[in-house]
Amino acid sequence: MIDPAFSTEDRAPPQPTGRARRALVKRLADVVCLPSSRVNAFERAMTADLLVEMLRDGEPEDRARAARRLAGLTEIPTSILRLLLRDEIEVAAPLLDDGTTISDPELILCVRDATIEHRRLIAARRDISEVVVEAMVDQGEPSVIEHLLRNPGARFSATALERVVAASRDHKGYLAGLLRRTELRPSHAYVLFWWSDPEARRTVLQRFAVSREVLQDASGDIFPMATAEGWQDPLVRKALQFIERRQRNRAAIDKSPYDSLDAAIAAAADGMTRDLASEIAYLAGIKPTTGAKIFTDPYGEPLAILCKATGLPKSAVRALWRGLRRPETDSAGRTTAALDRSLVTYDMMAVDRAQTVLRYWNWSLSSALTPALMRAIREGDEDAVDEYSAPQRAAMLALSSEFKA
Repeated sequence: MIDPAFSTEDRAPPQPTGRARRALVKRLADVVCLPSSRVNAFERAMTADLLVEMLRDGEPEDRARAARRLAGLTEIPTSILRLLLRDEIEVAAPLLDDGTTISDPELILCVRDATIEHRRLIAARRDISEVVVEAMVDQGEPSVIEHLLRNPGARFSATALERVVAASRDHKGYLAGLLRRTELRPSHAYVLFWWSDPEARRTVLQRFAVSREVLQDASGDIFPMATAEGWQDPLVRKALQFIERRQRNRAAIDKSPYDSLDAAIAAAADGMTRDLASEIAYLAGIKPTTGAKIFTDPYGEPLAILCKATGLPKSAVRALWRGLRRPETDSAGRTTAALDRSLVTYDMMAVDRAQTVLRYWNWSLSSALTPALMRAIREGDEDAVDEYSAPQRAAMLALSSEFKA
């Protein structure tokens, strides 16, 4: 029974339908969108503050409508932008489209505070600066990084690219995108070569196996100077060893039990040993660390590079293959795919270009292994990578898995 003292006039008013709120949100957004000739900066900021208060506690539909209304503006008040960018993806999506101008700091906040769906949309923007790309790479999300690698408008810093190169050991999906990047340098390419598939390796060799003729012409008169100084400057010696035309180590012949590199290769055909592998490395003008990396490579192209760079005949590739106890033919009597690729690599490489590859490997995989670098490799200290030179970083990336064992 209804209490007669409680009349209909005393009842609570009905809940609003929401039309007023939607209309007010739209009007406030309209004011924010007015040109500067119609509203000054203070009026726009005041309106933006009021709009933020309404949107923060409002319904997602209200925020989505406001986002669509504001999308495309060249200047969106920061308070509104921060609220909407980190909202649900349905709200943020119109703003993350290319049509909206968003500063790098705001994008970075969105990268760090929002979801992977937000980061995927950012990765698709037409123009992404280095600092934003670096923040996204730091998240370590394969699908986002693959989007970035495919986006020609994403600019990778050396640090970001190096991190992706390191991660490509475990995420092979990065390799194709990395090899298309214009920012990729030899210090990156010659490292990721070691864990690339045969097709990616072929791309690395075709793109980065360049001639050193320009360097040789530019530094030809430096060799006599270094000789006159007794090759006492280690930095000059290391650089000129990379540049010079001669690959084989003539001084090693006098100390070797073999008359030549060819004789050592012939001996290896009967069975490769650790000592013989080191001897071949010395005679070829590379360090045993580099030689070990070449001889233990599962595919075999490095064997072809070694033979071509040192002037060995094509038959030397087969001799090394046999000495390493690798199958030369399959069950049908045909040359195995791995050996065939190695022989093709030998044919496609010019001597000078093969020397460039071999010397870069030697430079990055052995000369750079300072005690500090070795310690960083063992500890897996990726944050210390900025302290090292390009070849040192290459060695860290290429050898990290071996030294962590």
